[in-house]
Amino acid sequence: MSKTFLRSVLSAVAVLPALATSSAFAADAAPLNVGFVYVSPIGEAGWTTQHDIARKEMEKSLGGKITTKFVENVPEGADSERVIRDLAQQGSKLIFTTSFGYMNPTLKVAKQFPNVKFVHLTGYKTAPNVATANARFYEGRYLAGVLAGKMTKSNVAGYVAAFPIPEVLQGINAFTRGMRSVNPKAEVKVIWVNSWFDPGKERDAAITLLGQNADVVTHHTDSTAIVQAAEEKGKYAIAYHSDMKKFGAKAQIAAVTHHWGNYYTNAAQQVIDGKWKSTGVWGGIKDGMVKLEAIGTGVPNDVKQVVAAAEKDIVSGKITPFDGPLKDNEGKVRLEKGSLNDDALNKMDFYVEGVAGKLPGK
Repeated sequence: MSKTFLRSVLSAVAVLPALATSSAFAADAAPLNVGFVYVSPIGEAGWTTQHDIARKEMEKSLGGKITTKFVENVPEGADSERVIRDLAQQGSKLIFTTSFGYMNPTLKVAKQFPNVKFVHLTGYKTAPNVATANARFYEGRYLAGVLAGKMTKSNVAGYVAAFPIPEVLQGINAFTRGMRSVNPKAEVKVIWVNSWFDPGKERDAAITLLGQNADVVTHHTDSTAIVQAAEEKGKYAIAYHSDMKKFGAKAQIAAVTHHWGNYYTNAAQQVIDGKWKSTGVWGGIKDGMVKLEAIGTGVPNDVKQVVAAAEKDIVSGKITPFDGPLKDNEGKVRLEKGSLNDDALNKMDFYVEGVAGKLPGK
């Protein structure tokens, strides 16, 4: 064997560890694939719009560290399970499932992909690779109620609601408590549409409520139909999820908005750093996850000040939307003093004093 040949062999052997190290480094540096499942079309405003804005904010913050993909307008149930599984099979290592009804499908798929991290939004069940995230929407709802209570002339507000689950009831009840904190005569009427996104049903419900003497309407649904209906009828609206004034510039007096960008960015960075843990996050106004914003130009300054004072008290902890004494709308005392804890909030199954009618199935 010649010395030249021997030197070549030894050089090649010496390079192998370096190549292996280089390959490992390249693999480590590969971007994190992040998937999103959306319950409605992205559209121009609404629940899914806010999540897609947050996805883009995450992309901007993390740059080449991540890639993202999304599937929109996915019904809750079997379809969502299939979509979640497809994202995992396609290489997503972090998947955000963004509707309450995705909870059990998310858990089922997570068992099949233990190396994938999942975050389910607005649910309450976790697993070693499934975290939950939620926002205290009801804090913004309380402030919206204070505003509505000051702006109404008829003392009646209308509320278009999706499904009678605790999250939606928290919003209805907090809105009502906010109204009655400044206007004890206020009453809230509710119509359930049994859908997160059905503009036709939402519009019909809003028109019905406006015909029942409501001069302020709001909603826990995903479309802009309620704001548009109020604009058409010359009444007030408080938008939900997004600022919707482009759909009702005269009608909208404020919007309760949701902001997920920081949470998504932090979750992805934790996965990249190997520090992600299955946790439950429930952030509110103080955390920047919920805001009352886009207050209309027609709202008087003294009313803005009342709303601002209530917001300050919520952020400081001086008040919560569910401080005792708390009665339901049948006169039963649900809490004598203190404030409802998170466990009680997550089991809410009643209307508070000031909400008209009975819950479906009650």
